[in-house]
Amino acid sequence: MPVTGRARHQRLAGMTGLDLYIMMTFRTFATAGFAGLAMALAMPAQGAAFADVLDTPAQSSPLASKSLLQAVAKAGGRLVAVGQRGHIVVSSDGGKNWKQAPVPVSSDLTAVFFADSEHGWAVGHDGVVLHSANGGESWQVQLDGRKANDLLVAAMEAKAKAMPASADAKALSAEARRYKEQGADKPFLDVWFADALNGYVVGAYNLIFRTSDGGKTWEPWFDRVDNPKFFNLYAIRPAGDDIYIAGEGGLVLKLDAAAQRFKALAVPYNGSFFGIAAAAKAIVAFGLRGSVYRSDDAGVTWTQADAGLVATIVGATRLADGTLLLADAGGRLASTVDGGRSFRKLVLKQSMPVTGLAEIGDARLVLVGPRGVAVADTTAR
Repeated sequence: MPVTGRARHQRLAGMTGLDLYIMMTFRTFATAGFAGLAMALAMPAQGAAFADVLDTPAQSSPLASKSLLQAVAKAGGRLVAVGQRGHIVVSSDGGKNWKQAPVPVSSDLTAVFFADSEHGWAVGHDGVVLHSANGGESWQVQLDGRKANDLLVAAMEAKAKAMPASADAKALSAEARRYKEQGADKPFLDVWFADALNGYVVGAYNLIFRTSDGGKTWEPWFDRVDNPKFFNLYAIRPAGDDIYIAGEGGLVLKLDAAAQRFKALAVPYNGSFFGIAAAAKAIVAFGLRGSVYRSDDAGVTWTQADAGLVATIVGATRLADGTLLLADAGGRLASTVDGGRSFRKLVLKQSMPVTGLAEIGDARLVLVGPRGVAVADTTAR
């Protein structure tokens, strides 16, 4: 049976300080000072009238590409990065120059993904899902926390009505109502689309929605996940023909296509996984304190790997030759060409704290973090 709100608070009380800090901020900054700065910038000035970030467009800023950015993705020949206060910046020249795109909300954005050169989605706090049909040049709201709560309550109440004898259905319905009472405050933390129509968004406290029409409509999958403790869902990515979710508390889930349900896998680790990626013929999950686990058999068994990274691993990207590159919050990099069996360290010529990365080509990467966006060359060690 799903945990209650009281049990969730008891779970939080048992977490380590670092676990709790990362979970509450939902992204890892290099130091706690960056989180404090982001909070201070988000607070309204004393005496200023309250303006809901869901109703307030992102402000234009000449420093948008130099402020906190959380994720970056390739959109054909463009690069698109997203971050605090609804900032989205786009580069059409390999990261040399960036321009800010108009965004209809000022919620902090956490992830971005493009299914092709034109169709992309960005997600973030307050249950925001944004869509672009022109390579990141402009964005429209497809979902926010208010609508997401309504959809979740309607779906879970319908399930409870259809299954009156099910204690689990009743508990899910009660949890959905509790989410709505708490308001549009829960973030989506990752987004992935198989093509321009079919995709998922995942987030805090087991939030997961699916679309099959490019985001015109969204279906809650709150009841289709083996996650009875409502752990946070941090990342969703494919590997081979399968789709995986990585989350809090060592949670790794795999889509059972026949059952249309994400089923939990047995992983010998109880720390948080912040990402998951295909690596050669293997699947690699990574996260807290440099932890990496790999599977050669589609998630049946897992073994720990040593990437040589000491801080929390916050991002991954696949290079053109199939190499998987991991980055930790301190800007240290490690690559693997053999499915995570071995890693080699890479060195940034100019180090920076990192929250996300993407390949540009010619041994160059675009990196984002608390200092904004930067293009970096890498060398092997």
